Amino acid sequence: MLPSERVLDLFAVPGDVQPLPGGQGASVRAGDLVLSPGRDAAVCAWLNPVLARLAVRLDERPGRSQRGLRIAMPVPARDGEWVVDGWGASRWEPGTTSCSELDVLVASGRLLHAELADAVPSRPESLSRREDRWAQAERAAFDGLPSGADLVGRLADLRDDTPLGPDQLVHADLAGNVLLDAAGAPVILDVSPAWRPPRWAEAVCILDAAMWLGAPAARLRDWAGGAARQAMVRAALFRLLSDTDPPLDRYEDVLAPVLC
Repeated sequence: MLPSERVLDLFAVPGDVQPLPGGQGASVRAGDLVLSPGRDAAVCAWLNPVLARLAVRLDERPGRSQRGLRIAMPVPARDGEWVVDGWGASRWEPGTTSCSELDVLVASGRLLHAELADAVPSRPESLSRREDRWAQAERAAFDGLPSGADLVGRLADLRDDTPLGPDQLVHADLAGNVLLDAAGAPVILDVSPAWRPPRWAEAVCILDAAMWLGAPAARLRDWAGGAARQAMVRAALFRLLSDTDPPLDRYEDVLAPVLC
């Protein structure tokens, strides 16, 4: 699917779009913007101004080459809207490469979440109204589901009331959404917002990296007990419930240290 002439016009970009690798393969480059479909207008209406202001602050921070974090700045359309027919835009980041190094992903997430904790001190009301499959899976991972014999049921049965830490705005899809610029600084893409503990978002990142980016599954041994295990259990439930056709055997193998 490509953006329509209306989308291109309102974002004031040329029509010779170029498909981009990564993600779900649906984003395109058009001029100096990246256009991505499937954006929630209600979420972007509050999230994108926050991210844009934060991106500017990070770009202007003293000692820029040492700051270690950047954000791909969201860009509004000519009519002031952040989403046009489901498409959103962000600044094209030339000279960047995709990052799959797990330690860099984790460190980038911790930096991002520290910034977001300051930028968004209270839960945005829009998050409670989301009904997409990711939002439903997130709620079920924390607050629903009976135990059972299948993988989802077994994970649900492992949950207990161990505290995971305070909730805040987190990026629930960090793995695969971090680039490195020419100076080696991480550039965060496509913030998928959730109001959960950062420990959970980190567990999602580590699980995704082990599943899809070649990170060693042995890293999940560090998530086999206590609050870390509870975070990883909920991360796995979130992914299993939101994926349309999850590879159950692969999840069983990667999650073996947590399931024991």
